Amino acid sequence: MATQVTGDGGAGRRGFSTRQLHERAAGAAPTARATPIYLTAGFEFDEYEQAAAHFGEGRGYAYTRIGNPTVEAVEHTLAALEGGSQALLLSSGQAATSVALLSLLESGQHVVSSTHIYEGTRGLLRDNLSRLGIGTTFIDDIDDVDAWEAAIRPETRALFAESISNAANRLVDIPALSDVARRHGIPLVIDNTFATPYLVRPIEQGADVVVHSASKFLAGHGSVLGGAIVDSGRFDAERSGHLFPHLIAPGRGGLPSIAERTGGDARIAYARESVAPRLGPTPSPLNAFLIGQGIETLSLRVERQSANALAVAQWLDGRPEVASVDYVGLTTHPDHALAGALLPDGFGSVFSFTLRADGDGDAAGTARRFVEALEVFTHMTHLGDVRSLVLHPASTSHAFLSPDERAALGVHDGTLRVSIGIEDVTDLIGDLAQALSVAADVGVAVVA
Repeated sequence: MATQVTGDGGAGRRGFSTRQLHERAAGAAPTARATPIYLTAGFEFDEYEQAAAHFGEGRGYAYTRIGNPTVEAVEHTLAALEGGSQALLLSSGQAATSVALLSLLESGQHVVSSTHIYEGTRGLLRDNLSRLGIGTTFIDDIDDVDAWEAAIRPETRALFAESISNAANRLVDIPALSDVARRHGIPLVIDNTFATPYLVRPIEQGADVVVHSASKFLAGHGSVLGGAIVDSGRFDAERSGHLFPHLIAPGRGGLPSIAERTGGDARIAYARESVAPRLGPTPSPLNAFLIGQGIETLSLRVERQSANALAVAQWLDGRPEVASVDYVGLTTHPDHALAGALLPDGFGSVFSFTLRADGDGDAAGTARRFVEALEVFTHMTHLGDVRSLVLHPASTSHAFLSPDERAALGVHDGTLRVSIGIEDVTDLIGDLAQALSVAADVGVAVVA
């Protein structure tokens, strides 16, 4: 049926289809205590000149891929918690790492990385960035600061490591590495996903850039994906500008360079203006809101998770069915002394342990029986959840590495990674105990 046209043009006389789109209450929005969700692709300009001011000077909001109030509220909180100058929220942790590195590196350049990193990051460095002409040297003995310095070349533009590694729970001496990076005028980039800013703040330890998978501990509920970059704001154009000419080069049309416009925030400004919006890993404002809600209870969760993890690790360490426990909170861990200095509020909640093989020498079979017998632990690819999780790295996250490569990372056929949640610790230990009993009960003796 055709819409009746009144010819009057007044708001009250507009057609039904027009009114259902445009009728809304006038006036300022009320002030909400919780962060409002601006679930919109774009924003209206109040006046003609406002559009030009946004595109010319970056004022206000125009399009959520470029900026959104919900996203910016979470960025502000993250920067404050990490002790950084600015944060940039992205659609995933992998996006955060990619954008951070691509903001620093170009073809012909080089990064020095810890061997003990997330396999997705290793793949990014070995397979994807290498295709762009960016090389990587991996450091196996990560506590050897001289090895890090020796690996730096004239074309090196970043050092990369994890504060607490996956899966052997290794630590790096952040202050020592930051000294190395500073001597060469290049940034130290730390993935702080496992530790969270509650346990360690790498920027306060001298790091320059921090990345997170916000899907993990920051959100905490396992409902959304997200990632974040936090920058120290300490970019020194006079000292390091020649290494990063894209940050000091004049803008198009003779405009000031990013460094001239933003000073010490040049790195993250470049990531925000030139890398993230063009590659497009934009976070949903709804996801940003849910990450922000999770952050509000971060300290409570991580404190409980760390306490539970220490109790579980100590219990596993005394079990005859368990060959080893890689948890930095144990005095037997090679990095325990360093953990005392870097992690005064807890040792984190993600670690691995290795089951002994059964009488037939089948450690993988023992691990499978163990996982299938668990009732409280959830079997899934995730970590940092309020729920306790378990995964068998050799058949999942590390499946495409050679046996020697897996062994170098502390991943064996009987190795299991756990992410300890906030459940009652007696229930967690009880679940592990009954699963160990089932795993060993196959009619053969467990090999001591």
